[in-house]
Amino acid sequence: MIITDWVHSIAGFFILISLALGVETSPLFHHPYWLFFTAFVGANLFQFGITKLCPLSMILKALGVPETRSSCPAK
Repeated sequence: MIITDWVHSIAGFFILISLALGVETSPLFHHPYWLFFTAFVGANLFQFGITKLCPLSMILKALGVPETRSSCPAK
């Protein structure tokens, strides 16, 4: 997986978990303040669309996650 795959997967996971913890009808409901985390992730995705700056991608790059898919080796 490349950086963009990880960013999309982690953002989607965080949104689903925070909704499960923040929506009162959820069986995993804990507190409605979890919805602020959903808003934070959405705001981060929005600011990335404008600025092209993503803190998670910088962290993943520092951890050595590849930025592009490697091409198939020639036979």
